[in-house]
Amino acid sequence: MATITLLAEENCLASSIVGLMDAFSVANLWWFFMKNDGGPPLFQTEIVTMDGLPVTAQGGIVLKPVKAMQAVGATDMILLPSFLPPFDLKTPRFQAICEWIRQQHGSGKNIASTCAGTFLLAETGLLDHRIATTNWQFAGIFKQLYPKVNLQIDQILTECDGLYCTGAATAFMNLCLHLIEKHGSTDLASRCAKSLLVDTDRQSQAPYIIYDFWKNHSDQQILKAQQWMEEKYTDDFPMDQVAASIGMSPRHFKRRFKTATGETPIAYLQRLRIENAKRLLERTRETVNEITWKVGYEDINSFRRLFIKHTGMSPKDYRSKFSLGLKQKRA
Repeated sequence: MATITLLAEENCLASSIVGLMDAFSVANLWWFFMKNDGGPPLFQTEIVTMDGLPVTAQGGIVLKPVKAMQAVGATDMILLPSFLPPFDLKTPRFQAICEWIRQQHGSGKNIASTCAGTFLLAETGLLDHRIATTNWQFAGIFKQLYPKVNLQIDQILTECDGLYCTGAATAFMNLCLHLIEKHGSTDLASRCAKSLLVDTDRQSQAPYIIYDFWKNHSDQQILKAQQWMEEKYTDDFPMDQVAASIGMSPRHFKRRFKTATGETPIAYLQRLRIENAKRLLERTRETVNEITWKVGYEDINSFRRLFIKHTGMSPKDYRSKFSLGLKQKRA
């Protein structure tokens, strides 16, 4: 039997606690059915808090622990909850939790963070120079706060030296299936995936990411260049023309643009075109060829390769997955 310890904290997302517990309960039911030997459940879950007192999660949901975190004994994994921004992790309470997490990992325990819970795990310093993932919506602020972490934002689930991280929201289900397969069997994990309606081939956040065109910087000339590119992204123009539009030399422009946005100008333009192509695939019935030309590309094959690079899916597969409105109209 595997013991899973779930740390609850004030204002955490209740789903990152109870969602996991529900998934492990489903796994236990299938385990009993498959084994049919009257044995113990596969998983035992326990909620703990910093001081052993109840906490109030988002939505006013009260989570009652069985013990304080310092009373945790043998466990197979400690799961950290997710939070909504702002991420204020410098308080004495959070710093006490961080110290406990460091102690637990130092004693050989596995630690997992769900969604934006990766911020809490990163605050401990344990993720420095290790791979991690988190909710794609908060990737920008995460990189600013924890630049030493090897953030792989396209990943749904990462693991490095007993430290697990999951991507946005329901990605915690991928962690659940991993643990169900590890402690149970592949067959059990498959049954649970079907029961919970989880896509087992969902290996990347890339198709879900809405790119953040970084403008939270103070370089007014680069902001003008970004606006110029957004207005003319469908046109065929050299980057020298963008530099000229703001009265800057090409070399200086490229350096300033990368410093301000974190992207090269050409990569930024590609992102602009791909994001607009995604929008057209989701909301229109235009063909892939028409969309290719509409967003500024002439070579269909080049566009397709670039689209796959950024989303992990072909344009056709992307439309099939995300054009919900069109599906409803056709029904």
